[in-house]
Amino acid sequence: MTNNDTGTPAPQTVLLAGASGVLGVHVVRALTAAGHRVVSLGRGAANDVSADLRDREALLRAVEGRRIDVVVHAATALRKPPVMHRDMAATNALRTEGTRNLLAAARETGARRFVVESMVFGYGFGDHGQSALAENTTPFAPRGADAALERTIAAMRTKEELAFTADGIEGVSLRFGLFYGAGGTDALLPLLRRRALPVTPDHDRVLPWVDLADAADAVALAVDHGRAGQAYNIAGAQPLGFAAHVRLTAELFGLPRPLTVPRWALRPMGYVHTVLGSTMRVDSTLARTELGWKPAHDTVPDGLAALVRERAAAQSRSADTTSTASAQDRKSA
Repeated sequence: MTNNDTGTPAPQTVLLAGASGVLGVHVVRALTAAGHRVVSLGRGAANDVSADLRDREALLRAVEGRRIDVVVHAATALRKPPVMHRDMAATNALRTEGTRNLLAAARETGARRFVVESMVFGYGFGDHGQSALAENTTPFAPRGADAALERTIAAMRTKEELAFTADGIEGVSLRFGLFYGAGGTDALLPLLRRRALPVTPDHDRVLPWVDLADAADAVALAVDHGRAGQAYNIAGAQPLGFAAHVRLTAELFGLPRPLTVPRWALRPMGYVHTVLGSTMRVDSTLARTELGWKPAHDTVPDGLAALVRERAAAQSRSADTTSTASAQDRKSA
């Protein structure tokens, strides 16, 4: 929807499921900066709409009487990185049952567009070789031989299919790389301080990454410019091995270098073992051309270095404020 006078996107009301999540807090800022009104949806009382996506009737009651233009499904049940396959169960349910219920809420509120958060692992875990995976040429969510992996892949498959086939609603999917940046990288820092985050040798394995703020910008662009029925890869230009990412984080933040262990030692941690055994590159050209997505940090080193500078500046401001307050207290005394 555009403003007929200026040709710029007109302000819209966006119902955001997962507004308090690691990605959601960035999406709120990006949508607001784009001129949209955000209506937050979640289980907590602090949300504008308080409801559980898995409770269809309660959700429909909660949105009754509201008029919404666009719904964004960025809800997740993950409060920490998943370790075992079973850790994905609640999030898988949000991708399936939760998406069905949220689509019903979209119809109830008159929304015309439905943007879903997906991820590049929907292309399948494992070694994808040297070629970059593209949205319209690489099959998404292939059926897996492993039952535990199939549950997670199937949930991503279902989430996109529901969005793309909903009558009268324009479905758009964003397939994100692994998140890092403010809110995401923070979860790693305490583990690195305690040397409680071991890594395995990358052995030339790489994965796609995206800064959380850049990912949120892609959501705002999809709200305005996403093509109905289209998925977009959202990842930086330079893939990086997981171990290399963790070591770089430790180095830039001045923390102890992580321990290195053989990959077989993590076999009891089924999900982690699978992720660390995967290699993948994705092509995000479509997002850059169709959505106009221009990440501020196109490589992990650039993004992490910027985060370190931001934290140092924030600490400096805090120290200056404390010093000024102390001086004023002494003067008053």
